[in-house]
Amino acid sequence: MLDEARRQYLSDILKPVAPPREIANPFTEEQKRLMLDVVHDQGPWKLIIAQHFPTPESLLATFAGGFPEGFTPTLDMFMTPTFRGYFGNYSTPLYPELHEVFYNEAFLNHAKSYWGAAYAKPQMMLFNVNGPCANTDPGHLDSPSFRGIRYENSPTWLCSIMGRSGLFQDYLIKMAQVITWFSHDPESGFTYWPEGPLNKPARVQSPIYNRAVVVQNEMLVHRGEANGPRERRRPAGLAFDSVFAGDPDDRDGWVVRTGDTEIERYHTDELRFLVHWSAEVFSDYDELKTNMDGSDNLTHEQAIDTLIKDVRSRGIAIETPSDPLGDPVFIRALNAAYDFGGPAEYPDEAPVDPPFGMAA
Repeated sequence: MLDEARRQYLSDILKPVAPPREIANPFTEEQKRLMLDVVHDQGPWKLIIAQHFPTPESLLATFAGGFPEGFTPTLDMFMTPTFRGYFGNYSTPLYPELHEVFYNEAFLNHAKSYWGAAYAKPQMMLFNVNGPCANTDPGHLDSPSFRGIRYENSPTWLCSIMGRSGLFQDYLIKMAQVITWFSHDPESGFTYWPEGPLNKPARVQSPIYNRAVVVQNEMLVHRGEANGPRERRRPAGLAFDSVFAGDPDDRDGWVVRTGDTEIERYHTDELRFLVHWSAEVFSDYDELKTNMDGSDNLTHEQAIDTLIKDVRSRGIAIETPSDPLGDPVFIRALNAAYDFGGPAEYPDEAPVDPPFGMAA
């Protein structure tokens, strides 16, 4: 267990360049329909947890702590019916009908203004979609990117721990997101900790239909909130191979299946649909060039070596693994070294659902 000074130090690292800035009506109804049509017609879509996290250790390394000593996690504890897909990646729209949605001049201007920067380019655009859904996430960071080590070529857990450690700020790629929600839930919103997770939380409160924030989610501990009727938040039969798709006979119909079995069905009005647009931002031309030409990139070996040396310098024993990117014991040890214990408090209106199988 880390002492209070160390916990506060790690908490103070996790502050975005600026507080989230709210935007009203970032998308037109036509743009929303185009995006939902892609989701409807191009599925099925897999669970987020099934796409990014092969082990419990890799998932917990992205969380902002908050689990009891001796807690033995399983991935199943954190499985909720939240699905993900990509509208754009590698600075390219993946569907031609979303070309103008992805290369969004207004969003680029928001990103540059947020950082006070000269240049920006869209990098990625994803969506999360669910019907009624619990949220067992105590708070997390989105995967930061560093020159040479990015979400595209590295495990999510490694990027998260690198961000939480504060050791790689000179390599951190400036990013800004425009996060938009479409949800009719009268209570569900977005919780975040703008002054670090050991300080007071803030909320974007419902209604959040076609509302957005400009944020630096890689350095902002945050969490979506549970939504919908509690009794429908985890469908019976949900499994790691469950998928989400549009009903071919109903433009507003959505189906969750496990194998050939339909386990849940939603109408569009029941969805919580999140659109995450992300841009890389550059203060000036020199920073743009350095980020693009690879002349000052980190390697995985450098990053792992830096983390190990830092942990050992504080008197903590840690083995050098043969498979540092996949060894669960190593991941657990690194996570413990940079775990400040989780956010100090949550809004009364937005408590965390306990992992499934644990008492509230």
